[in-house]
Amino acid sequence: MTKLPEKNEKAAYVEDMFNSIATRYDLLNTLMSLGLDKSWRKIAVKRAEVSLGDRALDICCGTGMLTMELARGVGSEGAVTGLDFSENMLKVAKDNISQFAHQGNITLIQGDAMKLPFDDNSFNCVTVGWGLRNVPSIMQVLKEMQRVVKPGGKVVSLDMAKPTAPVFKQGYWLYFDKLVPLMGKLWAGKKSAYQYLNDSTREFPAQGELARMFAQAGLKETDYHNLLGGVVAVVEGRK
Repeated sequence: MTKLPEKNEKAAYVEDMFNSIATRYDLLNTLMSLGLDKSWRKIAVKRAEVSLGDRALDICCGTGMLTMELARGVGSEGAVTGLDFSENMLKVAKDNISQFAHQGNITLIQGDAMKLPFDDNSFNCVTVGWGLRNVPSIMQVLKEMQRVVKPGGKVVSLDMAKPTAPVFKQGYWLYFDKLVPLMGKLWAGKKSAYQYLNDSTREFPAQGELARMFAQAGLKETDYHNLLGGVVAVVEGRK
């Protein structure tokens, strides 16, 4: 395991990293998830209880895939805002959304998840997909998500998790230790970025611990739902 950047260095490190891999990010996600990432995003949107006409926020939106899934849920009368601090990831998101049927429902902005530029109680739901691992303070971001969601609304995270079944767990970490950095080198030309993915997955709180952090941030009805044996988990809470 390589040394992860310190908190005061993390934002700049992660921004540079995502700017460098933006054009290959979606391809690598599909390859690494064996094409399951699309179904995982659908589950996350379902857990967010998105309804027609809602106003939704997707932070750390990256290339806009979860943002677009939210837009399908809110329909023509709703609105979705995608926020990310990586300029290059947002450029890819704009390209992706330009071919999307509900593109008129989506607004993309560059911003900081640690200090969301929105009023309190602004959104029916707030989501984050594979983003909490990359912020300097998970708790600060959770408090911001809790602040901007409306009372009764859901805060939902979709991210890598930690499986517990003995044999499966060993195979999972072998995959992350050996294959993920190799895939990053071969298809993205950036082995270090996908070594970071491996290392940050090990450091990221397990799903039960993250659910407890949701509660500490002021959310209620906190819970988690394992996908693919706990390889991925949806963690949720309600304001």
